Formats: sequence, structure tokens, C-alpha cells
Amino acid sequence: MERTIFEPEHEQFRDSVRRFLDKEAVPHTDEWENAGVVDRSFWRAAAAQGLVGFSAPEALGGSGFRDFRFNAVLNEEVVRSGAVGDGFSLTNDIVLPYYLDIATEEQQRRWVPGITSGDTVIAIAMSEPGTGSDLRAIKTTARRDGDEWVLSGSKTFVTSGIQANLIIVAARISEESGGGYGLFVVQSDTDGFERGRKLSKIGRRAQDTAELFFRDVRVPSSDVLGAPGKGLHYLMKNLAQERLSMAVVAVASAEYAVDIALEYSRERKAFGQPIGSFQANRFTLAELSTKTKIARVFIDRCIDEHGRGELTATDAAGAKFWTTELEFEALDTCLQLHGGYGYMEEYEVARRWRDSRVQRIYGGTNEIMREIVGRSLGL
Repeated sequence: MERTIFEPEHEQFRDSVRRFLDKEAVPHTDEWENAGVVDRSFWRAAAAQGLVGFSAPEALGGSGFRDFRFNAVLNEEVVRSGAVGDGFSLTNDIVLPYYLDIATEEQQRRWVPGITSGDTVIAIAMSEPGTGSDLRAIKTTARRDGDEWVLSGSKTFVTSGIQANLIIVAARISEESGGGYGLFVVQSDTDGFERGRKLSKIGRRAQDTAELFFRDVRVPSSDVLGAPGKGLHYLMKNLAQERLSMAVVAVASAEYAVDIALEYSRERKAFGQPIGSFQANRFTLAELSTKTKIARVFIDRCIDEHGRGELTATDAAGAKFWTTELEFEALDTCLQLHGGYGYMEEYEVARRWRDSRVQRIYGGTNEIMREIVGRSLGL
């Protein structure tokens, strides 16, 4: 079906992204997978191409495009190319908005140019060893001490935690310091900050993910994002875009799986005929193709509503859980059709299959997403 949400400038952007990824990312996929990290030189090259922090104002090194359609194009092309790592969506869709929307002008002048140049890698630390989707259960604490805040606690599953130079840390503010939650920017060379081990994951192996520890880390008041006590409000406000970003990736991934499954089903033969000619496979692919087209229309509508500031948290949660379930179904079906070859690492479908599994977990588990939608129904 023809897509109608993009303008000519978005398609021009798509072409430039595609050329860059095919040249600079695709040839290094295996290398980055084996190393467990995407090379920093690639990140700087992507920034020079205008792919990192492009929504920042021009004065801060961006292009001034506060248009999520550009974010969607970039995410779709990353999926299409098979490039590994979550750096683009993490930076552009999830973390950068905090610096653009609630940081002071002085903070922006200090931090954003490094982000847009690719010299500064950013991360956000929310999840804790005993706390996942329930942000209100955060145990990392912040107490005020004169003109500084003292952070104590630990975080886990922090994407880009190994390489990050700036980390936004969500912490519970002690009652004597005002209560509530706060967002504190910790620089990686701060005393008391320590990176733990680089976590070994089932999938997304090229994306470094870490444990982080904060042992009485002192953060100056000038490095607090927004108003102390309103951190939970800021986090909740940004979650809609984060979940929409995941849904964009999920639909693009499902489309890829359907295309590869169809191609393989036409070529692979069993009992003297293409496996796609068997009714069971044909019906399965017919259903999967239709579901994916439905998902595409819905997500394009969500992108449009987000651009108008009308995407609700409920619709974003629904989009996230439904499309990521579909993504895994599509890739699992594609792998199954490949038979034993689909289980071999040399086939790209195997990596995409294992990489997709986490989509149903991070950004809020799909069970939590269903709970959000369920509560909106008055149940």
C-alpha cells in the first residue's frame, strides 16, 4: 500500500541514509557483533553525515528538524540495512529529547554540541537490579548536600553504558531533600561512578549494555535536568515517543521478514515443488502479510498523530506491544520456513530473530503495555 505521510525531503533523507549505511555500517556488522560494540569512529562519521542529534537547533550542531518522520526514516533504513546497534534510536528518539526539552540553555550549550558531533555518547539509566518496568520502585537515591546532590545506588541494562560519556540517572529524592524523583546528569569521569561488566545478551550483541554503580556520586545542581522532584513526570512524557520508536522498528522488521520469507518460499523446493505452493505455508504467509500491512497503516497514523502532538500514552503502549509481538511472529515464521538453515548464524534471519526478542521486554514489557491499555478501558 502506498504510504502518504512522507514529503519529498523525507525520501531524499532516506536515500542519503541508505547510501551511508550500505557503505559505512553493513560491511562492519560481523566485526561489531564479535567485538560486542559499535566502533566510535562510525558514530562520528554518522554525526558528520547529520544522522546524530539532527533535531537539535542549528546553533548546537543539529539541523533543527523536530519532525519525527525523519527519525522514522532513519530507523526503517537501519532495519533494512541489517546494521547492528541501537545507537540511532537511543540517541535521537529516547535520550536527546531530555536535553532539548528540559535542559536549560546553559546546559544545552555545554552538552548538545558534543552529542551532535558524535564525540559525546549519551545514555539513560532507569532500570535497576530489582526494578524493571515499574519506575516508581526506583531505589537509587539522591540527597541534597549544599549545592550538590549525592547519588547512591546501581542501575542495570543500560544501553551504551560502557561507552557513554553522559548518563541521565533517574533517582528517588530523599524526603528531607524534597521527595519525588529527579533526573541527574552524571559525567563518566565523576568520582564514585563505576561501570560494571558489559552484559552478555542473547541478541543485539553489538550494542554494549552495562551495569552502572553510583557510590556517593556528587552531582552539582547545575547538572540536574528540570525541576528536582518532577523526574517521573519527565520520564512518562518521553515514553510515548520511545515506544513509538520501537513500534517503527518492529513494523520495518516484520516487513523485512515477510519479504525474505516470500523470496525463500518461491525458491526453496520440497517434494519437487516450491514450499510456498503448499497450502499451509501459503495461508500462513497470507495472514502474516495482511497483518503487517495493517500494522504499517496503524503506525503511520501514530507517526502522524505524534507529529501533531496528539499521540496518547495509551495508543503508544498499544502500538508497542502489538507490533513487537507481530515482529517476533514474522521473524519466527521466516526462520521456520528456512528450516535448519534458519538456525544457522550465517543466515541473517537467525540474527534478526534473536535480536528482535528484546523488543517485547524493554521500553516497558508487553504485559505492562497491556495493563496500560486495559486501564484506559475502565476495567
